[in-house]
Amino acid sequence: MNAGVRDIWVYLAASPLTGLTLTLIAYQAGLWLHRRTGGSALVNPVLIAVALLAVLLFATDTAYDTFFAGAQFVHVLLGPATVALAVPLYRQFARVRQSAAALTVALIAGSLTAAVTAVGIGWALGASRETLMSLAPKSVTTPIAMGIAEQIGGLPSLTAVLVILTGIIGAVLGTAVLAVVRVRDDRARGFAIGVAAHGIGTARAIQLGETTVAFSGLAMGLNGLATAILLPLLVRFLL
Repeated sequence: MNAGVRDIWVYLAASPLTGLTLTLIAYQAGLWLHRRTGGSALVNPVLIAVALLAVLLFATDTAYDTFFAGAQFVHVLLGPATVALAVPLYRQFARVRQSAAALTVALIAGSLTAAVTAVGIGWALGASRETLMSLAPKSVTTPIAMGIAEQIGGLPSLTAVLVILTGIIGAVLGTAVLAVVRVRDDRARGFAIGVAAHGIGTARAIQLGETTVAFSGLAMGLNGLATAILLPLLVRFLL
């Protein structure tokens, strides 16, 4: 980057609106590509946006804290967006009640499987204890996962990265995997995506219909609660 362009970028980067504008542009670019490919799960808008922003920050040698000073305006909207998931859940509440027993079993199985498999693979590859504890809550939404990691001796910053990667992978490959194993029920599909891929997976579930996103949002919340309760107990008694 030549000196003139660098000076312009330094000036723009000082404005909080720059981070916000770039975030919106990157996501719109990802959304455009997603639509141009016929809604392919492999071309996930979040993945595209993250990749574009990462390349930009690296190329301009911009600190993440500087970028986030503007992007935090979008981050603030995460809370209201999560609360808004209660709308489709309310509309599907009768179906949730009918499936309560199956959902309880699926929640416990999914929560434990996500943690145990992650730790097991990390242990087999020779990961340190801190890394293993950072891996354990990787299927839980970021704020809860970071709190759990800190409590059980993991690294919250590493956990945050793993959570985002897990969500993106789940959003990209989740529907394809469910199709391969012939899971066609919208309730089961949504709940599986929510347990495995938290908020990013739930964003993908929005495109699959109201029933799917309702059960995905429910699973995301319940898995956060279940993991926060079960994981510290397992670590205390088994490790």
